[in-house]
Amino acid sequence: MTVTNTTIFVRPLSVSAFSNVDFGSEILNVDVENLSDDDFFLIQDILYRKHVVVLKNQAGLSPKAQYELTQRFDPTAQGYGHGKSLDAKRSILHPDLKTVPHQPQVQVIGNGLISSYEGLENIKLVHPHHKKFHKHPIAEVDNIDFTRFYRWHIDAALYDLNPPRVTSLMAVSVPKGRRQTLRYDDNTGEELDVPLGTTAFVSGYNMYNILSDMDKEFVCTSTIEYAPHPYIWMSPAKSLSDGLGLYSDGVELPQSELPPIDTSKIQILPMTWKNPVTGELALQMHPSAVRKIHLQDGTIIDDLQEVRRIVHRLQRPGISPRFVYPHDWEEGDLVLFNNHGVLHSVVGAFTEREVRLFRQCNIAASEPPLGPDAVVV
Repeated sequence: MTVTNTTIFVRPLSVSAFSNVDFGSEILNVDVENLSDDDFFLIQDILYRKHVVVLKNQAGLSPKAQYELTQRFDPTAQGYGHGKSLDAKRSILHPDLKTVPHQPQVQVIGNGLISSYEGLENIKLVHPHHKKFHKHPIAEVDNIDFTRFYRWHIDAALYDLNPPRVTSLMAVSVPKGRRQTLRYDDNTGEELDVPLGTTAFVSGYNMYNILSDMDKEFVCTSTIEYAPHPYIWMSPAKSLSDGLGLYSDGVELPQSELPPIDTSKIQILPMTWKNPVTGELALQMHPSAVRKIHLQDGTIIDDLQEVRRIVHRLQRPGISPRFVYPHDWEEGDLVLFNNHGVLHSVVGAFTEREVRLFRQCNIAASEPPLGPDAVVV
């Protein structure tokens, strides 16, 4: 259904005929630099109902305006979603992002050599490639034509800081012209045709809705304890081929090799997060960072291999090809997504000559996500 407000035009995202994706909206004619309250509230309402919103034709948008729009979803929030954890050289996130000097909540990501951009000089951006993170990568000879989900995740530090409510991604420069076949390589034979360098999204609400009644009861009454300093803790581990969690080879760093741990900052979060507008439940877990499962009766499952097995079983149906939205980026696209309601993954393999430049912004939330028993006002 098309919705209009003054000059703003809203339409559903375009998906393939076989797709069961039921989320996402595209919005045209939005002046982000001069956004009225009425237009923002319309975008906010659409975001919490459709979860992925693409604001078209935003080329030239400043990092400052991107930050201010992102913060508007959580006005009392201030700092970048990962805080200063990106400074830790051992973090798996460290190589992938460069901070905009004059707007530290905004990160630059992409691929290739950039001579100068927003105060950053002579930077080399590296698009995350699954061969650096997956235990069994695609053969080098197939690297150009085939790809994988790199890592399904929620944008969140998962230690000390609350998961951001909304992430914004801005496409500044986008290489075009070819597509890749995404392989799951998990003995299902599933594949997905994707545009080069897509960002893949799945709905946590659908992931919850397709569970059995027994599993719904389990996820609504259980919580996940995340590892302290999770992106350093997991750094030696390798991913499953579907990008949905890690192999349990016993290589995670022991506490003695992690930065100092404040036990009060270890996060134990609900498995299901409630939408603050619709009241719907989303199955929201970061599969690579999970450490323990706390059950309703007080039992704690702390066998890491079993924790990962349970989480993968619950989440895997929701990343089947028909439920994945692979965004086909165009320069000037500003994508906002409900980080409390979707999971996403980097995808793709670029050559060195394919230059890509994006900006990412998310802000640690002022409050934790709403659990299944929260009352939505």
